[in-house]
Amino acid sequence: MENFTAYNPTKLHFGKNIIEKLGETTLEFGKRVLLIYGKGSVQKNGIYDKVMNQLKSVNAEVVEYSGIKSNPLVEDVSEAAQIGKLNNIDLIVAVGGGSVIDSAKIVALSIANNTDPWAIMKYKSKPETTIPLIAVLTLAATGTEMNGAAVLQNPETKEKIGYVSPLNYPKHSFLDPEFTYSVPKNYTAYGVTDLIAHALEAYFGEGEASLSDRFVEVIIKEAMEYGPLVLKDPENYEYRANIMWAATTALNGLTSYGRKNGDWGVHDIGHNISYLYDTAHGATLSIAYPAWLKLHKNRIPKKITKLGNQLFGTNSADETIKGLESFFKSIYCPIKLSDIGIEENKKQEIVNQMLKNKINGMAHEFSDDDRRKIVDLMM
Repeated sequence: MENFTAYNPTKLHFGKNIIEKLGETTLEFGKRVLLIYGKGSVQKNGIYDKVMNQLKSVNAEVVEYSGIKSNPLVEDVSEAAQIGKLNNIDLIVAVGGGSVIDSAKIVALSIANNTDPWAIMKYKSKPETTIPLIAVLTLAATGTEMNGAAVLQNPETKEKIGYVSPLNYPKHSFLDPEFTYSVPKNYTAYGVTDLIAHALEAYFGEGEASLSDRFVEVIIKEAMEYGPLVLKDPENYEYRANIMWAATTALNGLTSYGRKNGDWGVHDIGHNISYLYDTAHGATLSIAYPAWLKLHKNRIPKKITKLGNQLFGTNSADETIKGLESFFKSIYCPIKLSDIGIEENKKQEIVNQMLKNKINGMAHEFSDDDRRKIVDLMM
């Protein structure tokens, strides 16, 4: 086991009607609030009204930035940061899923350090402080509500990349499973895939950490048990709650302690597919993970076999891969690029993107030949 420091400063509020604590919580940081959200679903499902009622109850001065899209854009972050600067905000309240909260993290850094958001993402700027961020989660998937990571894409540089900093942790996160009732079935399933992928990125990281491995295995079992159930009964509170908490624990540090690093090669693959075709993040991961496992099945057979034994009761790397593919298919997630309409005629475009951006893992590095093979394995 590697030396490690356990650190998570986010105060997480979980449960029914937990939003009723939002107003008083904002007062810890001030009254001038930048409210950031997506393209309108929170207004249709009533979550926006609940948040605004809380902010009004403490006489907060609210300015808004809406329109954050899935696969969030750095241009939106720049615009939101300008609004925040002009209004001299005290804090940000982000209402949405990973795209909204990730964007808000970089908005906060950009405002506090008067810095270009993409310079932050590329580690060319080194922020020293941030604006306090409160997250109100509406999608169980990314774990951003309790971690220091953020992902953005830039059409000019043709990149979708991540940025990690201890400054990025939300001060508070509010998780009411009822806020996920209106999430469509496909995005609910993509969230289940995303949380599984996060757990696996830790599992295949560098370093042996047996307890962290067990955390991964149990989190994935939880997702495999409750994922199909929540798709059949999307307004079942317990099913939604179990998936929501599993998604948080999959990427709040719990699965990583004792390892040198996670791998994150599959996410790099997925980000590049998302950039090219605006594909939902979770859908790219259910395609990329089986391909990654096939590429590595003769390189790390024991680890892959161990995973399958714990999840499916199987005894080979091939059976592990089949088990994972079968589960993804059972929740209607794609396992091939052709499942989302990306055919052979796009193969060279994808290869070029993978080579240009040098997709890579931290524990299991890719050669250029691997980058070409992974595309073949996804077709």
